Amino acid sequence: MTGAGGHDHDDLIGWDDGAQRVQELRDRWLPRLGTETVGLGEIAGRALAEPIDAPTDVPAWSHSTMDGFAFDATEEYPLSVVEADVFPEDDPPRIESGEAVRIATGAPLPPSANAVLKREEASVEDGQLTGTDLDPGTYVYERGSNVAEGERLFAAGERLGPKDAILLGDLGIERVTVRERFDVGLLATGTEIHEGRHTDLDSPMLAGLVRSWGHDATYEGTVPDEYDRVESRIEELAREYDVVVTTGGTSVGDKDYVIRALESLGEVLFHRVRLRPGKPIAVAELEAHDAVAFAIPGKPVGAHAVTSLVARPFFTGTASLSTIDAEMARDVDITTPGFAYAIPVTLDDGTAMPLGHADSQLSVYETAFDPSVLSSSTRATRADGFVLTESGVDRDETVEVVPYPVVER
Repeated sequence: MTGAGGHDHDDLIGWDDGAQRVQELRDRWLPRLGTETVGLGEIAGRALAEPIDAPTDVPAWSHSTMDGFAFDATEEYPLSVVEADVFPEDDPPRIESGEAVRIATGAPLPPSANAVLKREEASVEDGQLTGTDLDPGTYVYERGSNVAEGERLFAAGERLGPKDAILLGDLGIERVTVRERFDVGLLATGTEIHEGRHTDLDSPMLAGLVRSWGHDATYEGTVPDEYDRVESRIEELAREYDVVVTTGGTSVGDKDYVIRALESLGEVLFHRVRLRPGKPIAVAELEAHDAVAFAIPGKPVGAHAVTSLVARPFFTGTASLSTIDAEMARDVDITTPGFAYAIPVTLDDGTAMPLGHADSQLSVYETAFDPSVLSSSTRATRADGFVLTESGVDRDETVEVVPYPVVER
């Protein structure tokens, strides 16, 4: 099947290739969003509209990290102690050659000082200081050592987190300009769902993912498996939303109309990735309606896997996956080489039990991983994370587990 733009959808691509293409898609579409200015308490999950360079050195003055005496460490003892104490709230005083000044932790150093002698290592008699020999920089938090003026700290499009408020606040930046959130419309397809015979398990989960990634999601109901209605409803939503996310109808069955509809409305960038469960995802640009579409397969566990691995970079700007090491509790074989398998596991004291294995709380397969059945098994969502592998895994083998919170935020 050849879609709009001459793309051959029979050519599966790697899930990571798909994720990379989706991230590049974000780079093209993010600048189309409007901007707004928010305070530091509102930056979590927001994408910067423009880069941020350090407006000044941080710290602006060198500071003492100990209570003691500040002076120029290239000079020799004894040094004359000036009649002053320097505290964190003070402006840095000036001292002359051969002088030292008492200083508190966190206080700014005089411009000519470059070291601090700890109080317990110092001796003062008749106003003269002696003590341990020091190298310049001893017990000093040096000017600009944290951030140098003009340094590029945040890139345009970068997604901010709560911790970024610390550095921004230290720079004296109280508000930042961010892109508006993507406005996402969710549409479930399938006659069985439209008529209420099956529960729509995908849309609430997908809405939650979109919101946890920092964007707005609105459920727009269902359509039956009728081509004209599928196409017209997607077109309506594309006119209203930045992103349309559909569920179901992404395979190659007689009533799988979503891909045909996307081809008629725009360009399908790719259809199907080498990931099990979750293979039949499609991504499209609907340029005429200024929208992007993600067509997600209807089986809920597979839908979560492929959305959180392939679609996530569009909303978060990253495809990276943090992992923790664990030992596999059972052998798990694969049946079809050339695919990546997302094997759900539960974690217990460094051991990963494949949830779905006959010896786990959910018995779906003996030793050969069965993504088809597991993709529909709602109990599989009780896993703590998943192992992403292209080959079978042996019992007691050390594996890298992707905890679900990594892909859900």
